Amino acid sequence: MNRTTTWIALLAALAVVAALFFFSGGTRTGARAFDEEPAVHLVVDPERGETRELKMEEYIQGVVGGEMGKLPPENGEERDWPHEAYAAQAILARSFALSFLDEDGVVKITADVEEAQAYRPENITPAIRRAVEDTRGQVMIHRGDYVKAWFHSYSGGHTATAKEGLNYQREEPGFVKAVELPENEYVPEEHRSWSARIPLERVSEALAELGVAVGNVTDVEILERGPSGRATMLQVMGTSGRKEQVHAADLRLALGAEEMKSTLLEELRIEGDALVMRGRGFGHGVGLSQWDAYKMAQEGKSAEDILHAFFQEIEIERLWD
Repeated sequence: MNRTTTWIALLAALAVVAALFFFSGGTRTGARAFDEEPAVHLVVDPERGETRELKMEEYIQGVVGGEMGKLPPENGEERDWPHEAYAAQAILARSFALSFLDEDGVVKITADVEEAQAYRPENITPAIRRAVEDTRGQVMIHRGDYVKAWFHSYSGGHTATAKEGLNYQREEPGFVKAVELPENEYVPEEHRSWSARIPLERVSEALAELGVAVGNVTDVEILERGPSGRATMLQVMGTSGRKEQVHAADLRLALGAEEMKSTLLEELRIEGDALVMRGRGFGHGVGLSQWDAYKMAQEGKSAEDILHAFFQEIEIERLWD
């Protein structure tokens, strides 16, 4: 093959590669651009199959209102979160919603926080509207797909992997990372450190709901911890005489996420007729930490800076105007 023929063959090969890249949307496998703002079919009554149709940006305003809303009152006055913290939450919420996109270009999603995202339009403020509008159409992309990302209230100083924080059963998502964070002076004290005293009768009921039958609980101990220091595997013993294991993230949900605020436990013991625990943080610890996003925003970080701090190998793209 002479030099001219070689160059022709090379150019032809590059043309094929370029065509494949163009028609597949670059490296994307699932994400796509839109000619117009997509619709959201919000399931408001699952039993009756009742849905409400919204434009995406209207829906995102309600999600940011539901998942962040306003800050706790200070001196009797309500306050907004910093603009860039709202903006980061809006991008994350939009990305999460688009992971429910169907073949017809419609997002069908519920307002059940255990399945999707909270939707509270009554909590929308002018500040939330501005943040959503400023990030209009922007989403997080990881290796060509929408990022179905997680978030929580406060990390306790270290975010978690999905497997440790959520007992995630699939392969660890490539966009999740466990990251150590600096001391956060803005966090409410009740989230910074907390303690709980839960009756053993309630603990036994929660374990039974998880299929862990040991009778009346007599002992609980931490067997394993994850990369962030969170408790992962617990061992429980009861009057049946058997020792059983349960994931701490599952027990947290069974007991109630408001009572067992996190699995970043510093103490776990039986005292009398109660399970006593002490820990740090509020939430499962995976993905964006809202109070750490607050601190970053106060320090001048942008919404993109904040998202890159909590997620890896992501790109922020605008998919509609």
